[in-house]
Amino acid sequence: MPSFRTTDDVRLSYSDEGHGRPVVLVHGYTAPASAWALTVDALLAVGHRVVTFDRRAHGDSETPAHGQRMARHGRDLGELLEHLDLHDAVVVGASMGGNTLWAYVDQFGPARLAAAVVVDQTPRMLNDVTWPHGFYGYDATNAATLFADGVPQTGRGRPAEQGGEALARLTERLGGTPAFRDGAAPETLPLLLDHALQDWRDVVRRFPLPLLMLAARDSQVWPCEHAEAAVADTVHGQAVIIEDCGHAISIDQPDRFNEVLLRFLAETAAGVGTEEVTR
Repeated sequence: MPSFRTTDDVRLSYSDEGHGRPVVLVHGYTAPASAWALTVDALLAVGHRVVTFDRRAHGDSETPAHGQRMARHGRDLGELLEHLDLHDAVVVGASMGGNTLWAYVDQFGPARLAAAVVVDQTPRMLNDVTWPHGFYGYDATNAATLFADGVPQTGRGRPAEQGGEALARLTERLGGTPAFRDGAAPETLPLLLDHALQDWRDVVRRFPLPLLMLAARDSQVWPCEHAEAAVADTVHGQAVIIEDCGHAISIDQPDRFNEVLLRFLAETAAGVGTEEVTR
């Protein structure tokens, strides 16, 4: 994979394939960029330019001790867009990758973007009386401790064994199991805690471009109602729930995910970004 160096001297690996309207895929916590393989195939098949990258301390990128906070990960995304001189890009962020997008927009604005897709990521993980759509069981009483050893099991949502067939399909496509990182690695635990404490609702609310928030009906980490609540006050936001699916939507239901994504891309390209995607 090619790579570039960030302004704080970290090597980040990326892929850049195809031609046409650019779509940038941003993975979640511990995942490698290669986990997007089935979506990359679908996007290339209809003529998109597809960019993926391994965020710092993920995949093939370097693992520095510094910069393990959401603001820096958002800046890394911005520096990738600048490095490739991308304009009118659609950024698709899954899980923590979705809030990496908001960290970028919060710092640099949406000038390089045409639209955004956030895949099963609540804009606020901490629950309180104003926001009951955060990480299951996470509130002010355990805000400093719940993620001390990685992402805890919640006992909610789709049982892991139900996703075995879909994961096998991705593994066959890659010729091996995707190289997920250790979610309890000391290098990235500060990132996880910072991620958990952020509140991006005001950034989502002010986003002026077409926005698709996808939620998994049976997410293991938060209720699917987060997507509808997040876009309630947006100008061009829409929410879609993917059925029979856990948190990793693009892996659990790759065909359905790709169908909804491609339809949204076609609508926004045609200037129909505010119309609801067919459920």
